[in-house]
Amino acid sequence: MRFKVLAAALAAGAMAAASGMALASGGGGGGMSEMPSASGPAYDPVAEYQKGVAALRASDFKSAEKAFGHVLEVNPKDANTLFLMGVSKAGKGDLKGAQKYYDKAAKSDPTLIAAHRELAITDAKLAQPDKAKAERDLLQAQSDKCATTCAQTADLKAALAAVDAAIAAPPAADKPSAALTPPASMLFDPQDGDRAYVQAVSLINQGRYDEAMVSLRAAQAVFGPHPDVLTYLGYTSRKLGHYDQAEGYYQAALTIAPEHRGATEYYGELKVARGDLPGARKLLARLDDLCPYGCAEANTLRRWVDAGGQP
Repeated sequence: MRFKVLAAALAAGAMAAASGMALASGGGGGGMSEMPSASGPAYDPVAEYQKGVAALRASDFKSAEKAFGHVLEVNPKDANTLFLMGVSKAGKGDLKGAQKYYDKAAKSDPTLIAAHRELAITDAKLAQPDKAKAERDLLQAQSDKCATTCAQTADLKAALAAVDAAIAAPPAADKPSAALTPPASMLFDPQDGDRAYVQAVSLINQGRYDEAMVSLRAAQAVFGPHPDVLTYLGYTSRKLGHYDQAEGYYQAALTIAPEHRGATEYYGELKVARGDLPGARKLLARLDDLCPYGCAEANTLRRWVDAGGQP
């Protein structure tokens, strides 16, 4: 399958997130012309994420905490939001609160370098050297696996250096934390997120799924839990054989946007791949309800169901 991206892509979505316009076509992002109505969440998590990021940029940590809390009400396992909630707590001087959220972020996404880095640094500040060293070991393992061949090499090297410096410094558990500047890698400009998203689509088209995952996560860090990005993360995870992870992304996308046709289609394809044809048929019926006059997503999933696998 070839993916196409609308000219507006995701940059417009970051600047006008509340509108929730469709950001991609061809299954991945098709079908989200507006935020869902009563069946959707109370808060638009994309808009709230952007509010939180803007508040962090202004060092308004209380407002950031509130906005990220709204996101977590909708998607409690979103690693980027958990991490930025930790940054908000640290900015207010609440090291223990920051530690809690960094830990949740690292567990939600074990590959999130910033979460492991800040968790290790915070552990060191709280005079918990064993925990800090354990997080450092996880970063070192990622670095060893990455070597010099992946996009995160420089980030891992910098993270290890920062953790080593924190471990070597005197503990500061009895002192309030200085306001932390959010790591630049987690607060890209919208244009950077747009580029990462478009690059991810190109990499998916080429079948370079590992690289596409890195770009999608970069876009996700900018735009938050946007259902289009979550849908592509699910698709890429499925192509990599990570079915449980893919299901989590599809479920997260549909929690935010219950009428998202792309996520519904791909979740149905995953059901077929797992041998759950009844589950796939339920999702196909859902698409038929969403597309009373027919749509590409329903037609594609119907072919999958009829073939009992990829047609």
